[in-house]
Amino acid sequence: MLRLIRLVSLVVILPLVGSASLARAQGPDPTMADFDALLAAGEFPPAIALAKTAQTAEQRDQMYARLARAQAAGGAKQAAISSARSISDDQYRTETLIGLEKPLTARPGNLGGSVEPDFDQLIDLITTTIQPETWEELGGPGAIAPFESGVYVDSKGTLQRAQLKDRSGRLELIRSSTSRDNGNRRAAVSSPLRKVSLNRLEREVHLRMAAGEQLDEAMIRLAGIYKIKYVMVYPSTGDVVIAGPAGDWTTNAEGRIVNVETQRPTLRLDDLVVVMRNAQRDKGRYGCSITPYQERLAATQDFLKKSGQRSLSPRQRDKWLEDLRQTLGKQEIEVYGVDADSHVALTLVEADYHMKRIGMGLEEGTLGVPSYLSMIEVEPGQSPPPMDVLRWWFALNYSAVATTEARDIFEIRGSGVQVLSENELLAQNGERVHTGKSTALNETFAHNFTKHYDALAQKYPVYAELENVFDMTLAAAIIEKENLASRGDWGRTYFGVEGRYRPERLLVAKEVETIMNHRVIENKHIIAGVSGGVRVDVGEFLTDENIKIDEYGVLDADLKGSVTPVKLPAEAWWWD
Repeated sequence: MLRLIRLVSLVVILPLVGSASLARAQGPDPTMADFDALLAAGEFPPAIALAKTAQTAEQRDQMYARLARAQAAGGAKQAAISSARSISDDQYRTETLIGLEKPLTARPGNLGGSVEPDFDQLIDLITTTIQPETWEELGGPGAIAPFESGVYVDSKGTLQRAQLKDRSGRLELIRSSTSRDNGNRRAAVSSPLRKVSLNRLEREVHLRMAAGEQLDEAMIRLAGIYKIKYVMVYPSTGDVVIAGPAGDWTTNAEGRIVNVETQRPTLRLDDLVVVMRNAQRDKGRYGCSITPYQERLAATQDFLKKSGQRSLSPRQRDKWLEDLRQTLGKQEIEVYGVDADSHVALTLVEADYHMKRIGMGLEEGTLGVPSYLSMIEVEPGQSPPPMDVLRWWFALNYSAVATTEARDIFEIRGSGVQVLSENELLAQNGERVHTGKSTALNETFAHNFTKHYDALAQKYPVYAELENVFDMTLAAAIIEKENLASRGDWGRTYFGVEGRYRPERLLVAKEVETIMNHRVIENKHIIAGVSGGVRVDVGEFLTDENIKIDEYGVLDADLKGSVTPVKLPAEAWWWD
């Protein structure tokens, strides 16, 4: 208890401001020397007042940077973060935060004794028994914080800060039901059109990371947006904005984070950063492939030739199929344009693999999407087709991007995703030869999958997740092509290609079990294998011809006045 009281005292007791200090702060011609003198004396309130009177944005940024450093050195962590937030120049703020990372994340030493009190439970007790409505968790002005201490080593050998877990779920229930509004509504509230300022989000994420704090779920889930409809720039406020429907999220049976009402996966901050960096570096070109190995295809050709020389009884069928699978072996997974250990890469591979399983009849499709094998028909007396190597892949499928005369609002139109097809020739040595052509049957499967994509995405959320990735890719490409970052005065110093933000790294899948199946028609085996992947080249779509001017002014009328709300708090980065 004594240590907590000591902390509270340090937080709430401010240095007395003398009359001389006030005179300096209110002087008509403030100088940097006066400002530095205030910092040296630890007189932060008048220093803040002095910084607000700076004659230029550059001088004001310098003052706030020095103030943040002084506050961090004095242990005033939240005050230092607030000062860094006030630095308007992205690059200067980033450089300042890099220098603040050590003092902001430093932990005070032991004040005596070896027993560490349980402050989480103590704070819980205080805030639930002593005037509960007055604490900040329930919207009141009161604040309380623990003396931060205690670490643990995780399974990877990384030192982490220890935190108590409320296994009853009571605290999480309070958090989700009574979060502070601050003029910026809770992300759990459904909204037909939520706006996220990417530059403000970048600033708030960097402030948290520099202070050694975890990102909140709203940041990780981009305020619950589950579909991007618009990309906007507002030079007057410096905001580059994405907008779309949003609401509360939950974990579905597969472990995906989805919108509570629509069950569509929410956008992910990590995915957005990955595709934005790809847009800067590779112009929106990336993808993956799942393909059989050439030597295994050659071995399979030989196996089929030899086994076809003798008849096959029904009881031998299972063994024959297993031998065929073993001969074909696994298929290789390749990812290009994005990091193979990113969630974007995982989404590409998972969606592609699942699509091929539907095509081979290994997973159930939806109404209107039968498997490729089930559509094969063989006339009496005809021989079944030879082993097919089909190629199916995902690609962009937008119809257009609408924009205003000022090219400051962009509307994404179209379903986003399509499946394309090709029949490949298989040489004797196992080489796959591209034909650039697709049979009617192969093309029909791809067409059906594209036509019923929404129904498939409803049944299998991985396809909605792929659509989210495509939407963010197109949004990133629009930002690049139209120079929206420059127009919005957004330096992208943390999310950009040179930025220090690090998306979560996942295990890399390099191979997958072979994707093939067979069907017996009139005692004849029909075998099909499949390759393909995901191919994204947004530059092929985002041409001047596909950017249409909204001649009726609907975008201006519907959106322009609703983008930046009045009196948006300094720390806010999204709004309805």
